[in-house]
Order: sequence, then structure tokens, then C-alpha cells
Amino acid sequence: MDLTQGTSKEKNDRAKKMMLWFGIVSLIMGFAGWTSAYIVSSSREDWVTELNLPSSFFISTAIIIVSSLTYILAKKSVQEGNGKMATKWLWATLGLGFVFIIMQFNGFSQMVAEGYYFTGPTSNIKMSYIFLIAAVHIAHVVAGIISLLVVLFNQTKGKYSPSEYLGISLGATFWHFLDLLWVYLMGFMYFVG
Repeated sequence: MDLTQGTSKEKNDRAKKMMLWFGIVSLIMGFAGWTSAYIVSSSREDWVTELNLPSSFFISTAIIIVSSLTYILAKKSVQEGNGKMATKWLWATLGLGFVFIIMQFNGFSQMVAEGYYFTGPTSNIKMSYIFLIAAVHIAHVVAGIISLLVVLFNQTKGKYSPSEYLGISLGATFWHFLDLLWVYLMGFMYFVG
């Protein structure tokens, strides 16, 4: 398909999709770099092998997975022309997004309570990576929440319909990416090193 063909709206929609995918690919590259550095650092003599991830991280993983399901239901509701239900599912997704962030900070508190810090004399390189990776992911979830707020605003203004739902589709794609990224990061931190 020739990307230069189509109406102005079709071209604009394709450009928005491409921008989202360029952003996602750049995020993948960034997290691939951090996880690669984590692997390389695991050969250090001061690498801690006996370390449990905080229970809040596991709870937050379940929460973000459920939030992806609520976003799917919101998009499905828009496609079916049920705007009220779509709005409710979007609010649920937003609430779950905030709970995810709260649980992440609770996980940081659990790590600190066990004597692990990001920096300082009681820190170690493995915990510093875990703090860094989780904190950077939280920053991206905040971006996802901002995106979700825009989608929610547009939804309440009636901008989405069964024939026009690109905004909610793009927002959902980014949210699902953040979900899959966290599941990957949790698996990585749990099984590697």
C-alpha cells in the first residue's frame, strides 16, 4: 500500500500510528539497553544473587494486566456504540493505573525496609538496577495515564464512535505495550541473576 495515497484524514491517521510505533520501538531499545547492562553487571563479584522482589511488584503486575482488560472492554464498548459503558471502563482503567503506581512505590518502600537503597553504602548494583528499571517504567505509566486522560476527555465529549475510534485505539495500544513491558521486566528481574 502506498502511504502517500488516500484522503487527508487517512494520511493523518497513518502518521499518528507510525509516530506511536516509532515511540514504542525507541522505548523497547531503551529498556533492552538497561536489561542488557543488568545481564553484563550480573557477572560482577559484588552482584547479589539471593534477593526477593517485593510482593507489591507481583500485585502491581496483576493490576496492570487487569487494566489492559478494562481498556480492551472500553474500546469494544466504543466499537459497539455503547459510550456510557466505554466511559466507565476508561475510568476503571485510570483507577487501576493509579493503583499500579501506588503499589510500585509500596514496593520501593518494601525494598528500603529490607535495607536496600538506590544509592549509598547499603546499596548494591542489582537493587540499583531494579529501582532504576521500575522507576523508568513508572514514568512511562504516567505518560500512559496522561494519554488515558486525553482519551477519557475525548470520550466524554463524544468524539469516538463505532466508525471513528482511532484515539482510543492508539491509547490502548500504548497502554497494552506498557503492560507487556512490565510483565517482561518482572519476568526478567525474577528469573535473571
